[in-house]
Amino acid sequence: MNILNNKNKRISIFKALALCLFAAVSLTAVSCDDDMDIQQSYPFTVETMPVPNKVSKGQTVEIRCELKKTGDFANTLYTIRYFQFEGDGTLKMDNGITFLPNDRYLLENEKFRLYYTAQGDEAHNFIVVVEDNFGNSYELEFDFN
Repeated sequence: MNILNNKNKRISIFKALALCLFAAVSLTAVSCDDDMDIQQSYPFTVETMPVPNKVSKGQTVEIRCELKKTGDFANTLYTIRYFQFEGDGTLKMDNGITFLPNDRYLLENEKFRLYYTAQGDEAHNFIVVVEDNFGNSYELEFDFN
């Protein structure tokens, strides 16, 4: 009788262990997700060196800029555009491109220079917007009196 009890105990323990193992494998299989989450969108800022607060007709102001990213995804593209609220002037990039208001231009380098040339003596106010292809944007405002 004692031998049967020991055999029944062993069988019960074996069944309990098998059930626990099956439950663990089932939970592991159910909790797995085939899709890997890869972060593609990272916030960024654009830092500039100080610029003068006054500009006169015909004067060109250099604006040194640097894109500061919190992460890096290889397929991220950055564009730049500007809009002038007040005054008359032109904005050029260091590669020679003259910006048209609200047209987007590909930003090829993290460090770049903009050149604003005043074409009048009045106050000048414009924004520069840098955007990535994931919907993030950063806005800079320039005001010359």
